[in-house]
Amino acid sequence: MFGSDFWQHPLVETAGYFSVVALCLIVSMVLFEIITKYKNWEEIKKGNIAVALATGGKILGVCNIFRYSIERHSTLFEMIGWGLFGFFLLIFAYILFEFLTPSFKVDDEIARDNRSVGFISFTISLGLSYVIGASIW
Repeated sequence: MFGSDFWQHPLVETAGYFSVVALCLIVSMVLFEIITKYKNWEEIKKGNIAVALATGGKILGVCNIFRYSIERHSTLFEMIGWGLFGFFLLIFAYILFEFLTPSFKVDDEIARDNRSVGFISFTISLGLSYVIGASIW
């Protein structure tokens, strides 16, 4: 039906990468929704800036990791594999952030709209996504 030239056309490849990463982003947001005590989108709808910051950092972090993965891999499956591996490292970082702050619960503070904690969560997600992305081979 389509020749190999069709699948290697830059517009088709870009659309393919976009579609796959968008799907992976949706899956990652569902997983983050599961591991947090609050409901991200309900809190954002209510105007909770801390949740918006934390969620925005996760979205930027996941997209940044996939950006590195697209840059460094020639097959779709390698890109997905490394992107998902990076995503799980980002989840680990979030859990580690909660563990390393024993004087308060990160999820509880973000749910209470503590913008300082939301901003730190944002910067941890985004900052570590650069480290994770740079380490992707």
